[in-house]
Amino acid sequence: MRYESRSIVALLSFLFLLENSGLSQESTAAQQMPVHLQVEAGTPLRVYITRRVAYRVGEVVQAKSIEPVWAFDRVVIPAGTTLQGDVVKLDPVSKTVRARAIVGGDFTPLKRAEVSFTRLTLPDGHAVALQTEESLGLPTLYVPPRPSKKSKKQKTSSAKSSRAGQFLRQQVQGQLQNQANARSRGFYDFVRGPNKREWLENFVLSKLPYHPQWYRARTRFDTVLAQPLDFGTVEVASRELATSGSAPPSDSTAQMRLLSTISSADAHVGDPIEGVLSAPLFAQRHELVLPEGTRFSGRITLTQHARLFHRGGKLRFTIESVGASPSEVATDNTRSSKPANRPLQGQLVSVEADPKAVKVDSEGTATATESKTRLLRPAIAALVAAKSLDNDAGRQTASGTGTGTGSNVSGRSLGGFSGLGLLGTAVAYGPRPIGAALGFYGLAWSVYSNIIARGSEITFQKNTAIAIQFGNLQKK
Repeated sequence: MRYESRSIVALLSFLFLLENSGLSQESTAAQQMPVHLQVEAGTPLRVYITRRVAYRVGEVVQAKSIEPVWAFDRVVIPAGTTLQGDVVKLDPVSKTVRARAIVGGDFTPLKRAEVSFTRLTLPDGHAVALQTEESLGLPTLYVPPRPSKKSKKQKTSSAKSSRAGQFLRQQVQGQLQNQANARSRGFYDFVRGPNKREWLENFVLSKLPYHPQWYRARTRFDTVLAQPLDFGTVEVASRELATSGSAPPSDSTAQMRLLSTISSADAHVGDPIEGVLSAPLFAQRHELVLPEGTRFSGRITLTQHARLFHRGGKLRFTIESVGASPSEVATDNTRSSKPANRPLQGQLVSVEADPKAVKVDSEGTATATESKTRLLRPAIAALVAAKSLDNDAGRQTASGTGTGTGSNVSGRSLGGFSGLGLLGTAVAYGPRPIGAALGFYGLAWSVYSNIIARGSEITFQKNTAIAIQFGNLQKK
């Protein structure tokens, strides 16, 4: 009996210890860790203005955010957040730009209007005070992305994929759409732009020798935070941080912003580059791999200056290591168990809109390109120049359109417009050779600027958003 009773007591003790160990593991898995949500100073807010803004100090500016802003593993400023600011400074343009404008018949004292934002209103109505650095409007307009024809297929597959994976794919698609928006200039804006009347008004006024200046509605701004924004502290389960700081999955895509400006005009092979993750990277099961704020480093592997005949500059770089993530910095035990920098391989797959169109090939080489439609301008200028020489007095008299200095008014007016805009049109009403001279001046300038001149250098400004793909890449 004593032996049986001792066996029963030992068995009960074993079961009790087993149960306690299971509870201990569950409590450890459910342990919460505080994470401070803060958007650091220097973070860009990508916005567009909702109405036209005149170049006047104190002019009120209303804008909306284009993309969400993340802190650690969650969105703290959703897309569509309203921002308010004003025009704080007017600066004259450079002498080179001013001289080119005068040569083209524009005698307006051109200015640059700098805007600063002071408040944002979240979708739930909560207002947050902020301070941003003074910024200039970008020469591109924001056009909302059109729904893809494959949207139904994406909705079907979205039930099987994680929200994080969907977000990253949408970010890459959005950046490619922004590249298309960067090319939507000139007549394309009139045909498919959101405000045709404003485009036409701006086009006509820009041809006057003196005209007002303003930012068009939907002009994009990349305004940078001058002070950090604090969104409090949240509790995150420790199990969700278990995979934080691990190597990115092969073929995964992350959104990063550059911490310095790089350009094909002055970059050299081997120069270092640094970037920071602007949106967290998740695994397929929504496991956090790299939180927002993770630092990357790499080097430039190819650079080529822009050359004559509109051959654009080229630039290529690789990402080679990832630094300590914010979660590793916050916890000493995790930081000590992992190295400060871990090797990896990543290459460029897309880049946000730039004033000059950018093409990225399969090897990650970014090349500045220009539309082939520019070749139509010299052809049109040649026709106008030929028309300005059409001074057959006999034909003019027979047709009753006038003689002497009044003949071929339409041809000379077109020649004057080709050379100096509306001012040239007025000047062309003088002696007959003036219209023809201006027509050939416009032809020469068009041939040089659209065919002979150097192409565009490719420049990635500080805080440019890029998409990086990780994996086992072949060395270039």
